[in-house]
Formats: sequence, C-alpha cells, structure tokens
Amino acid sequence: MSIVEYPDRISQIFSNKTILITGATSFLGKVLLEKILRSCPSVHKIYILLNDPNSTFKNLTNDPLFRQQEFQIFDKIVPILADISLPELDLSPNHREICENVEIIFHCAGIDSDFKYTILTNVRGTKLMLELAKKCQKLKIFTFISTAFCQLDEEILYEKVYQRRENPQKIIKICEILDDDMIELIKHKISGNFPNFYTFSKALSENLIADEINNIPVVIFRPSVVVPILREPLPGYSDINNPVGLLISVGKPLIRSFYCKNNAYLDCIPADIIANTLMFSVFDFITNNGQRRVYNAVSSNQHKIPFKQVVEIVQNLIETNLVWWYLGGSLITHSKIKHYVYVVLFQLLPAFIIDAILILFRQKPILVPIQKKVLQGYQLCEFYVNKTWNFDNSNTLKATENLNPKEREIYKMEVSISDNSKDYFTSCIHFARLYLLKETDEQMMAKKIMKIW
Repeated sequence: MSIVEYPDRISQIFSNKTILITGATSFLGKVLLEKILRSCPSVHKIYILLNDPNSTFKNLTNDPLFRQQEFQIFDKIVPILADISLPELDLSPNHREICENVEIIFHCAGIDSDFKYTILTNVRGTKLMLELAKKCQKLKIFTFISTAFCQLDEEILYEKVYQRRENPQKIIKICEILDDDMIELIKHKISGNFPNFYTFSKALSENLIADEINNIPVVIFRPSVVVPILREPLPGYSDINNPVGLLISVGKPLIRSFYCKNNAYLDCIPADIIANTLMFSVFDFITNNGQRRVYNAVSSNQHKIPFKQVVEIVQNLIETNLVWWYLGGSLITHSKIKHYVYVVLFQLLPAFIIDAILILFRQKPILVPIQKKVLQGYQLCEFYVNKTWNFDNSNTLKATENLNPKEREIYKMEVSISDNSKDYFTSCIHFARLYLLKETDEQMMAKKIMKIW
C-alpha cells in the first residue's frame, strides 16, 4: 500500500471545524496557523484574537511564513477584536458568534513582561479563556500551551497534571488591587525561585486548568524551548524573541562569554515539530475520548546536543561563511569567575566607553541598553542550559505509534537537529540576516568577499 492511499485522519479531524487561536501573532502561533491552513484546507473557519485586527492582520499576511500561501486561504481567518490582558478579554460583539461555533481552541497567548502585566495577561487571561470555553456549545478540545519548565520542584516532569500550593485566584486579585510600587516590593517573594515571571505564570495557569479538568475537555501541552523551523515551510524561520537572538548576539558580537557546564545541553524543539505535535494531540484526544490530558513536547529523550557543540557550530559558521564582525576565540568558559571577567572587560566596558563618547557628542547611548537586554536573555538561557532537566514524554511517543505512514510524513514529529546540525544552524543564521536584520543577499556576499580579501 503506497503512502498516498492512506487516509490523513488528522486533516479529517480538522475538516469543517471552527477553530479559535489566541496568540496567533506569536512565533508558535504563526507556525501553527500556517500549518493548519496548509495541511487542512477543508477547515471551516479560524478565529484569531487581536487587539488591533486591521494592522496586525495585515502584518500577519505579509509575514514571510505566509507568502507561499494562496491569497484565498486567508478568507478562512476571522480577526476578532480582543485583548487577553483586559477584563472580560475586551471582546467585541462577535463574542456570541464564537460561543455558538468554536469547536477547537488553542490558547497560545503568553508574554514575559513585568510581574503585574504577566500575571494579568497569562493567568487571568487563561481564567477568562476557560470561562469563554465553558460557553462554547460545540467545544471538543481546549488546548492550553504551557511550558516544560513550569514545575521546578519536580525531579522528573511526567505527563500528568500538577497543582502547586500557590493560589492563582489570590495572586490575580493582588495584581488587580495593589499599585505598581507595592507589587514591585513583593513580586519576588510571590514568584519564589522561578527564573522569570513567564514560567511562574504558566505554573499558576496549570492550577486553573487542573480545577476545570473535569468540567471541560481541556489539555495541557508543554513544549520545551521553541527554536526556529527545522523542515517546513521555511527552514530557519523564527522571530527575534527566542534563541535565534543568541545567534545574532554571537554574530554581532554582543556576547563575548558564555558560562556552560561540561555536560550542559538545551532541551529544544523546532516550531514546526511543535505545531505538528499540537495538531496530533487534538486528533489523539478526540479519537480516544480524552484518554490523555497532558502532552510533553520535549527532545532530550531522543536527541541531546551539548550546548558547547551548538555554540561552536554557530561560531564556526559565522567565522567562515557568514561573518558580521567576528573577534575569534571561544565563547564557552567553564569558570564562572573567568566568565564574569570576560563580560566586564569585553562586553560592558566597551559599551560604556562607546556610549560615553556618544553622550559627549550629544547622541543617544546605544550599547549599554542593548547589553542590559543581552545579559537578561543570557542569564535566562544559562538557567535553562546549566540546570539538569528530566522530562518524560513516553505517553506521547507511544500514542504517535498509531499514525499511518502518510500522517507521519505530513506531520513529522521526529526531532533530528543533531543529524545535520550544521545545515540547520546555517538556515537559522541566513533567515535571521535576511528577514530580521534586513540584510540583502548582495550584502552577505559582499561581506564574504571582504572576508576573503
């Protein structure tokens, strides 16, 4: 039996269905939306919640990811005026239309900002989305996109529901009542040892999901670090708000040192693999009557790439082929003291000197603000890389065994970055330069010639 003769049961599940996606303009949201439109052309309608439907939707359709789509396919997308961070979601009058028609919800929205805004958007927003889901008369599944890094106290993160001792309802109320100055004083006491407010908010949101798990068909989906597209439709596609920023920082170079333990690795999943797994989880949940409620989308059980190897590959690519401004030498150090010395001497000190010169000439300082953002991102990345994480995704892997050859081909879920890591990171850097840094192919070629010269 040839592949074409097998049915695509995942596409059939989405056929004639009405879908609601929050966070559709986020990196993962865009990849998921594109995949549904491309692989499930018979989907009926997709509502996306936007706080500025006209301009945001125009930007979405002009995104490089969607340029290969037929223009008519966008007729299936219905932008809805809403704001996840506001009370009652600030929904437009289309509220009733959503409740009458929506069958599948992907709650992808999530931000990492200051404590108050993060809690109100991610936690209260999830609470309000759950309330909306209860009103959806035809709802078959509500998928909450969490993160694999939200349960810090667990030695092994299993595919099960966890409930923390913190009360999300009380923390929402605190953020609604107290002013910003008061919240500033207590935010770290509330969030504890979490590396950022995003992961803390996702842990609180999982509590809300756990409270409703017997009331609505809800699923928790936990991806690890989301990285650029591996295979389709645009290898290397990304946005600036994920680890591709680290590649850009290395290439500029804004990072001159990275502290890394000898055995450190980063558990990461390309966005196209996550989108495929998300669609599979909907198929699995509906066809098996909600047998599984939690899906961990992680890679470390199948493929582990040492983080040192990743940095060395990127360095080599930048130095030999795609150089921006490269100083040479190894970025990786296994000594924290040496790392801090390098950061001060080769990152902070030059930034202060150059900005001081700019101020003397009555120009706006540039490098110090950039270095602050770079160091914040670096510290978060270091936390994920140097901490030992143990994720279990055996139930998800076992469930995928039921897919036929055609479904395995269309919805690839095998993480194989390590099989050809050089090609993958080449694609990532090329996309970053072409679309994020707005460098043309001619500029890239000119810099290669300058390198040779």
